[in-house]
Amino acid sequence: MKKLSLVLITAMISLGATAQKTNIKFEEFDLDNGLHVILHQDNSTPIVAVSVLYHVGSKNEDPGRTGFAHFFEHLLFEGSENIGRGEYMELVQSNGGALNANTTQDRTFYYEILPSNQLELGLWMESERMLHAKIDNDGVETQREVVKEEKRMRVDNQPYGSFISTMFKNAFPGYFYEWAVIGSMDDLNAAQLDEFIAFYKKFYVPNNATLSIAGDLDVKETKALIEKYFSTVPRGADVVQPTAELKPLGGEVREVVYDNIQLPGLFVGYRMPEQDNQDAYALSILSTVLSDGPSSRVTKRMVDQEQVAVQALSFAYSLEDAGIFINLAIANQGKTTQEIEVIFDEEVAKVQTEMISAKEMQTALNKIENTFVSSVGSMAGIAENLANYHVYYNDAGLINDELERYRKVTRGDIMRVANQYLVKENRVILEYLPKSAQEQ
Repeated sequence: MKKLSLVLITAMISLGATAQKTNIKFEEFDLDNGLHVILHQDNSTPIVAVSVLYHVGSKNEDPGRTGFAHFFEHLLFEGSENIGRGEYMELVQSNGGALNANTTQDRTFYYEILPSNQLELGLWMESERMLHAKIDNDGVETQREVVKEEKRMRVDNQPYGSFISTMFKNAFPGYFYEWAVIGSMDDLNAAQLDEFIAFYKKFYVPNNATLSIAGDLDVKETKALIEKYFSTVPRGADVVQPTAELKPLGGEVREVVYDNIQLPGLFVGYRMPEQDNQDAYALSILSTVLSDGPSSRVTKRMVDQEQVAVQALSFAYSLEDAGIFINLAIANQGKTTQEIEVIFDEEVAKVQTEMISAKEMQTALNKIENTFVSSVGSMAGIAENLANYHVYYNDAGLINDELERYRKVTRGDIMRVANQYLVKENRVILEYLPKSAQEQ
């Protein structure tokens, strides 16, 4: 449901990834059925965020049946045995609230933001989603068309819209990050109702979920409500997250993509380690040094000084089991992707041979801290971060001190990871060209 444009990708992948030394207090516990619960009390405003994170994303799908996790992001708003079709959103909005959901390669996240006197409504609705969602032919066929239209709008008809899916396809062949989160329309069309029901019963169970609530609540009363609505949800079979050997890329991979665009684009992706690896923190800082802000290296040179690009950025796309460090740029009128590639290679070579300055390091850390402040600036942000830290790091407390992991990174570490990961044999290069160039 929640989608972001290309220019906001950095903000998207930064969400939940960084933290300053805050003092967000919380309490966590498990129900007998395995549901993990996190509660953060903040009575400063009469708002509460109710969220459930299911540890299921596109990586949990079977090849040939891709797109299921994202499909369920939509399908589980169809209603339940006690909520009619189309009533889910209406119930929340008519009670002064808002709701949304999002899916990644690693998880699916649902939330409602409600007036605090409607906390029970949010808990009931999430328990309905978990206990007996409505999965029938009408809902499946409706959402098939919704997802098809979303793919047409967000990928097929969006300039450069396929770059993430094309990048992952080339960077992770044979690995469970190979396919796009939105999946294959052919796979979704071929899937039968019993397959969707089986996917729901396998993954949308309390022992594969984290209920995270933040806002104006009374802890004792909230615990009683959680017991009321969730304790009777039966535990499912244990969910085993997929594992596979990630083989070396084995050399530079290149692909030319002809797209409905006017300006050429270059997308360079280097495989990087999983998000809780200390090297991922160093690479995140490096991406900030290269392109976050007008004074950053790549932006200043490529956009302002030499004017070969109208947009240039770098970001570390960190995931639970791996990631991609991406340099991308959209060429200026009359400029080529070859000119862009030369500058990217030269800027990478500089950080491989010379330490970044102490000032650059501090500026990057300041920006990372500001990003975190924004991500916990709302009750929904706090609830999501608490759930993410618990699921991915097994430590919800990182919401208060993860920035210390960034501060442990040295300028020497920045140079080391640049030499270790940003090398040609570990990268994918996608050259996006106008369709008119293919005709020529």
